[in-house]
Amino acid sequence: MATQDTALETTVPALGRGLRSRHVTMISIGGIIGAGLFVGSSAGIATVGPAILVSYLLAGAVVLLVMRMLAEMATATPGLGSFTEYIRLGLGPWAGFVSGWLYWYFWVVVVAIEALAGAALLHVWIALPVWSIVLVLMLALTAVNLMSSRSYGEFEFWFASIKVGAIVAFIVIGFAYVLGLTSRAGPQFVHLYADGGFAPFGWAAALAGATTVVFSLCGAEIATVAAAESNEPTSVISRLTSTLALRILLFYVLSILLIVTVVPWREVAPGSSPFALALERTGIPGAATIMNLIVLTAVLSCLNSGLYVTSRVLFALAARNDAPQALIALSRRRVPWRAILIGSSFGYLAVILSVLSPQKAFAFLVNASGALMIVIYLLACFAHLRLRTRMERDSPERLTIKVWLFPWLSWLTIAAMLGVLVAMAFASELAAEFEASVVTVAVVLLAYALVRARRRRRLQSGESR
Repeated sequence: MATQDTALETTVPALGRGLRSRHVTMISIGGIIGAGLFVGSSAGIATVGPAILVSYLLAGAVVLLVMRMLAEMATATPGLGSFTEYIRLGLGPWAGFVSGWLYWYFWVVVVAIEALAGAALLHVWIALPVWSIVLVLMLALTAVNLMSSRSYGEFEFWFASIKVGAIVAFIVIGFAYVLGLTSRAGPQFVHLYADGGFAPFGWAAALAGATTVVFSLCGAEIATVAAAESNEPTSVISRLTSTLALRILLFYVLSILLIVTVVPWREVAPGSSPFALALERTGIPGAATIMNLIVLTAVLSCLNSGLYVTSRVLFALAARNDAPQALIALSRRRVPWRAILIGSSFGYLAVILSVLSPQKAFAFLVNASGALMIVIYLLACFAHLRLRTRMERDSPERLTIKVWLFPWLSWLTIAAMLGVLVAMAFASELAAEFEASVVTVAVVLLAYALVRARRRRRLQSGESR
């Protein structure tokens, strides 16, 4: 079956190669650090307490190991492009089709979520309907994505740099306060254990918390998607995949550590920004307004990266004949303009949903994305197991980056992600997301079966002639 699919592939035009490693880094960070950190972390703190730190460490360790697997595959077999192509190489055409479409769907849902979140923030200052703000945001960022890859990379580099600078500043301010350098009361560590202890809901709650925070840490794999438009060596980009995951984990863990140290965890309300609350405690004037501006920047940056990812993944699917061939069309600036417009259309769908019911629309979109990234990461892990075994047998010299303690850590990572899926299935507040993900995976598998049957008929009819 693999030969049939390969025979149907077509020659595609080359994307522009104007991205540098700094662009790729910031595009990836743009996709990771969004409202999930600045606002979404409040729900975890409120339901787990200070032990949410353990949840982030556990979830971060899983994501870091997955990124290490991707880096190993990318350096051993360079030039394939998006990480979904390594899944295709390891498990076959069906896995490339399924992971590619699931990844595209995940990010178009993120585009809609971030568009609604950004519009809701701007609505505080701009007296316009939310739907009209969503429309303006989508038009503006679609225009940015239709630029050359180099222009887009520069835009996102500075866009994402703002929130990285904000996080670094927050960490510096927070440490100065908790160490007693800017606090009149001296060192401030009592909130870590005073109210019910470090784990007021028990250690089981910390483990359960990892099932919800793991999704906010996804996104470092964007580096492999952007690598197709980079003029840097593949080895440089692939190394970014694992180092990015480590940097983001440090950002998340240090930020959350400072929040639960500065602020009593019971005062953190789900849906509010715990960063703003912490800054207010440190005596920073206008903290709420500052954080709203930072959150807005983070959301728009994530939205921008989401539009980029959806178009490139759709382009890669079309290159493999897994999507309509019309989507490989490039503009004069060598960007896949049709794929960009299709990805942005889901943002316009958010415009319609925001008119009908803003609150229900947001909840529906969150549920729709569900556990899809866990499924995609699982496919990547199984692909890595097969490719690593094959590489050690045939060409071990190509393994310049290796997953530690192979295969035990690889299997442990798979077990951890399966545990997340099981926990979601049996947790009442996450069951809807899990069920939506199961339905989505089933639809994509059915689509692949239909596409494969059609290809088989085309090949048979061609042979008969």
